[in-house]
Amino acid sequence: MAVAAQQGDRSAFEELVRLTTPGTYTLALRLTNNEEDARDVVQETYLRAFRGLRNYRGDAQFTTWLYRITANCASTFMTTRGRHRHDELPAEELMVDPHSSSDVELMAAGGELRDRLTLALATLPPKLRAVVVLRDVYEMPHEAIASELGISVSAAKVRLHRARHRLRQELFPESSEAESRAV
Repeated sequence: MAVAAQQGDRSAFEELVRLTTPGTYTLALRLTNNEEDARDVVQETYLRAFRGLRNYRGDAQFTTWLYRITANCASTFMTTRGRHRHDELPAEELMVDPHSSSDVELMAAGGELRDRLTLALATLPPKLRAVVVLRDVYEMPHEAIASELGISVSAAKVRLHRARHRLRQELFPESSEAESRAV
């Protein structure tokens, strides 16, 4: 389908957009922490993808290429707008048995941890947030993250380490205090 879109088949590109929009939007939302900003990023992503479609070499899957564009668009958006909103992501619905107390307890604990993680991610600067989301959520290799963000592989690893350290401090402050006293 990507080949057909590269050759000018608009319906093939429209189908690619239809198939990839949910994943692209989810990534944009995680990187911007705001639904409206995520929609803007997605729109810019597809404009850039359409304009650069002839440059898509097929070395990676189309979605990987598109996610790289999304991360760049989100980074540019956050930098140029200077926005660092901290809206929570919408809660995901969980399938549980309402009559099982263990399922309800697990759901409550999972929801609380997800909320804490969402807030902790929102405290990270966009450059650190982008690296941790691309690596830990989208499981992109360090090399792809570096290429996507226009940084070295070592810089990607350093940013990931710093992001994870900050998240640990935010999520588990008592452990961080104990570590600093032990050192």
